[in-house]
Amino acid sequence: MSEPGSVARGREVFGAAVAALATVQARLGAEFGEAVALVAACSGRVVVTGIGKSGHVARKLAATLSSTGTPAVFLHAAEATHGDLGFLRGEDLCIMVSKSGAGEELLGWLPFLRERGCALVAICGSPASPLARAAAVTLDTAVAEEACPLNLAPTTSSTAAMVMGDALALALLDRRGFGAADFLRLHPSGVLGRRLSLRVADLMHQGEALPIVREDTSLREALLVIIRKGLGMTCILSREGGLLGVLTDGDLKRLLVDSPEVAELLDQPVARLATRRPRCVGPELLAAEALQLMEANRPGPITSLVVTGPDGALLGVLHLHDILRAGLS
Repeated sequence: MSEPGSVARGREVFGAAVAALATVQARLGAEFGEAVALVAACSGRVVVTGIGKSGHVARKLAATLSSTGTPAVFLHAAEATHGDLGFLRGEDLCIMVSKSGAGEELLGWLPFLRERGCALVAICGSPASPLARAAAVTLDTAVAEEACPLNLAPTTSSTAAMVMGDALALALLDRRGFGAADFLRLHPSGVLGRRLSLRVADLMHQGEALPIVREDTSLREALLVIIRKGLGMTCILSREGGLLGVLTDGDLKRLLVDSPEVAELLDQPVARLATRRPRCVGPELLAAEALQLMEANRPGPITSLVVTGPDGALLGVLHLHDILRAGLS
């Protein structure tokens, strides 16, 4: 049983976050462009840090930067002042995430950063704080209040800092011209990698697995091919070997419903019953894009695509189940 009060509270939290983000968005100005330019000009690494909830935001920001073309690493704020600051070099840039801008763990970095000549960008909820004053650029993420009923637990403030970090990372992505091919190089595993790398040619049925009949093959024989190959369809080739059309399970159902003489129909050559101009794709199309074509087909979704070469020659068949088995749903 759901609690009506809990649902209402959940909606209030969402509303508070949306309102806070709108406020921060409205304040965004030239300093954001300056921060993007400063990070883009960094010849070393981007070192991101924070403490508490801001530390979690900083860790996520470092990961987002790295995955979108900006070399970045998270450095624990407290551990850094106990020896890990030796990781920093003068060519590095530091991004500090903080709500108050007054935490001792972060302020302890400042003399070292000045000595090394490391540029500092602050994502800070207190633009008048010591951290904000020390930074070359401060991105203001101040919020009026937290979603927490006690106005204590970082909620809207950490959300604002998270979105500011995402905005910074994606503006840098645009500035660097980071594209899908670059993204693939950094995400070779998992669903993201498969979506950007698997092509129709990797999944299609070909050779002995490909259902093929000639245009003068009877429907009776074509049915056996459809059943044996298990793709719910067969390609139909002309006498010259070109793709003439396809015959699918759906076609057969419509034919059987409309035909008064089923026995007579079974002896008809499939060329008379074929769907001409079937949906065809090339072997280099991304499998994820092939799935979109199947789902967006009119008048309704389809389960197979014929794969042809530049000259229209039949190369294979891609079935919906092949895409689903590859985890691209």
